[in-house]
Amino acid sequence: MSHCFDYADKRVVITGAYSGVGAALLEVLAELGRPEVIVLDIKQPDGPIAQFIETDMGKASSVESAISAIDAPIDVLFNNAGIAATNPVEDVMAVNWLGLRQLSEGLLPKIREGGAIANTASIAGGQWPGHLQEVLECIAIGGREELFGWCRDHAELVGDGYAFSKECVQVYTMKSAKHSLACRVRTNSVCPAPIDTPLLPDFNKTMTEKTMNWTIDQIGGTIATPRDIAMSLAFLGSEASRYVNGVNLNVDMGFSAFMTTGQLDFSGLA
Repeated sequence: MSHCFDYADKRVVITGAYSGVGAALLEVLAELGRPEVIVLDIKQPDGPIAQFIETDMGKASSVESAISAIDAPIDVLFNNAGIAATNPVEDVMAVNWLGLRQLSEGLLPKIREGGAIANTASIAGGQWPGHLQEVLECIAIGGREELFGWCRDHAELVGDGYAFSKECVQVYTMKSAKHSLACRVRTNSVCPAPIDTPLLPDFNKTMTEKTMNWTIDQIGGTIATPRDIAMSLAFLGSEASRYVNGVNLNVDMGFSAFMTTGQLDFSGLA
């Protein structure tokens, strides 16, 4: 008997499934009905998949080739691929933001009515309300070189690229949800706190280990597992969230709530 979390007989596309959250998502989906899974990544994962398309999400030509190789229809797109700021700013923006947008817009016509797009953002992208107009200006830029020029012109805002790229994903999730809804497709994102994945050492370098440990301490001393985030993604792609659209879901054990209500102890950062 089917249920609202059932993925049986569905076709799913996942980016970045070789490790971390994406690899955990493969396992979760297998438990929820074992859908036909198409993976886009630079390395082929070991999990249960039907098709692997070698794809560099930072290269427009590679993403375009992947879009052409995926036959309609599909039911859910999980935009999960991402890199840390140990990489150059342009690479971070290309993978975390531009590739995500290109794939979403390229595959939208192939997604069945009632389907979903679920993006992996981050609580690091939660500062967009302070400069929303600049983020909207940025995500409206179509050309890559123009975007990279904009980033150079706004270097102080863009910083190392990671947090700003996730701001772009959060704002794009809200803005594109109107267009995708016209196609009867929902668009949402998950915004995790620090996750125990192979990228964690990179985040310890770029955000400092002290800041990462402080963040974890503020939410009870526990760090999210890849499975914790994968289950939230699976929810957003399932019928269980059929009336959820344009939402950036904080999966952070309350960190964002505590910050908003003034309950964080900043003495540990002194």
